[in-house]
Amino acid sequence: MWREAPPRRRWNRWWGVWCEESSRRASTERGLELKLSPNQYDVETMISRFPVPDVDDLPADLAARIREISDKTGFVPNVFLALAHRPAELRAFMAYHDAVMDRAGGLSKSDREMIVVVTSAIRSCTYCVVAHGAILRLRAKDPELSDLVATNYRLAPITSRQRQMLDYAVKLSTVPEEVGEEDMESLSAAGFDDDEIWDISAVVSLFALSNRMALALDIRPNKEFHLMGRIPRKP
Repeated sequence: MWREAPPRRRWNRWWGVWCEESSRRASTERGLELKLSPNQYDVETMISRFPVPDVDDLPADLAARIREISDKTGFVPNVFLALAHRPAELRAFMAYHDAVMDRAGGLSKSDREMIVVVTSAIRSCTYCVVAHGAILRLRAKDPELSDLVATNYRLAPITSRQRQMLDYAVKLSTVPEEVGEEDMESLSAAGFDDDEIWDISAVVSLFALSNRMALALDIRPNKEFHLMGRIPRKP
């Protein structure tokens, strides 16, 4: 009787999942054509509850961008692979993300990431808390800060200015209809100019979208994120 050998696992850098080589090989030996989709794996390795395309099948600009990210970080964040299900929406998401999170001036990049972590924690968005918690550790050069602000930013070792920033961010995230002129005045009194207030609002709004898509698609954080900023990267 035919018996499959114990599975060997191979990391697929473009899909961002571990593939079991023996399943593919055994099916071929039996004369079956097996086309695997990245999200047909178990819950520990799935990326999204929707089909995830192969990077080679994406429009050239998106494929090049994803490979650029992979070359820089050593892996592809699952959010990009998941949103690639609709390439036009991935392209728009990347463009707005870069405009909000990477623009020169205004809030520091670490403050922007702090807003993402705190508002994502309020929404119980595991992907965004884990992924942007990792980026915050790198931006702030602090291996502990992300965990502390995600759990309770009011008790975290941050400045009073940052606490005021996060108070407004949480209010805009949870009860946006209650935001009013008094909030603008409080932020101004804390030292934020109009450009920085716009930054806070834009980051919160972008990740209101990102949180909800991550939750709806059940996007899982890459394992690499958990160690980023906690231990030195390998050369």
